[in-house]
Amino acid sequence: MKINSAEILCVGTEILIGDIINTNAAYISQRLASLGINQYHQGVVGDNPARVKKFISEALERADLVITTGGLGPTYDDLTKETIAELMGKKMVLNDEAHRRIKEYFDSRNRVMTENNVKQAYMPEGCIILQNDWGTAPGAIIENEEKGKVVVILPGPPREMKPMFETGVVPYLEKSSDYYFVSKNVNIFGMGESAVETEIIDILKNSLNPTVAPYASDGEMRLRVTAKTESKEEGEKLCSDMIEKLKNTTIGEYIYGVDTCIEEALVIKLTEKNMKIAVAESCTGGMVTEKLTTVSGASAVLDGSIVSYANEIKNKMLGVSQEILDTKGAVSEECALAMAEGVRKFMSADIGISVTGIAGPTGGTKEKPVGTVYIAVSTDKKKECVKLTLRNNGREYIRNVSAKNVLHLALKSI
Repeated sequence: MKINSAEILCVGTEILIGDIINTNAAYISQRLASLGINQYHQGVVGDNPARVKKFISEALERADLVITTGGLGPTYDDLTKETIAELMGKKMVLNDEAHRRIKEYFDSRNRVMTENNVKQAYMPEGCIILQNDWGTAPGAIIENEEKGKVVVILPGPPREMKPMFETGVVPYLEKSSDYYFVSKNVNIFGMGESAVETEIIDILKNSLNPTVAPYASDGEMRLRVTAKTESKEEGEKLCSDMIEKLKNTTIGEYIYGVDTCIEEALVIKLTEKNMKIAVAESCTGGMVTEKLTTVSGASAVLDGSIVSYANEIKNKMLGVSQEILDTKGAVSEECALAMAEGVRKFMSADIGISVTGIAGPTGGTKEKPVGTVYIAVSTDKKKECVKLTLRNNGREYIRNVSAKNVLHLALKSI
């Protein structure tokens, strides 16, 4: 069955009222785009069977494929599956394998399986079962060949939905397409979206296959290169050629990686060079270290860090002199450099980095307003400090962008 267009409907009152952020729609949208399936609409509906039925009916009139998340739980108001079965002309039947798996799930956790959990093992007759190795509720792919429609139902928790989508839905959808879509993200730091567009405007306008599209995020941006081909190998080649073309333009020096993030790029480079890094943080409060330790293999390059929020800790543990603290202040070039050098020596690392600043919303002055941040790097051969003057877009924005900048400074210094 050929699928050209899709819609997403996320079910859950908790999403509708904003108690839970709808990350499922973003994830599925990205994967559909990578598979070359057009999506023109997505929605959210509360746990109300009549409304669920209405929205799914409308979606099926517009699209070949409707993907739902949520509403597969054991409680009385979890009726997504039953509603879709009715719309697709299917009756509900007990799936023995799903029932066995759910029972094993409870037994392995020494919990009693209640009668309402059996409800999760009832599936639309004739559907493709997507067994759940990460929770209890199985998903399903329900086909109506006469109408040329497909509905995919997935559990709501992302930790269950994502692996089920990758292992069950993606292989199914790949069979329904005559084309391969290959996408690569070219990661750029230190150059804004408008400046990048100005430098490569001809490439953006004239590249049809692969296409090149800019996307901005806090503190950095990326160019998504997407090729549509009849083979994956051809798509990879087209994307690779375009990436080389971009690297040979004036934006090339700002490209730090492809399909990566700044912390991953830094860990990879440190590992290649067999170098150790040490971190001293003030206003970021551990965020720099947290970013590094999300990368697998970070333990090979990071032995530890110091969150020196108080001046006393800067002085006693990092060796920032009292004179610097008294005359220049904790938010200063001199303090940042001393912190970077101090943590490098304290940890016996090859490179030390530091960040100190005013994240707000209070604490700013006329001389040093909120968003004033100093980042520094120290090696046995060089010292460097950079002053950041960040927009006052909130405390988390300032901390996040500061953390990215100091990681990029470290990457450049290697």
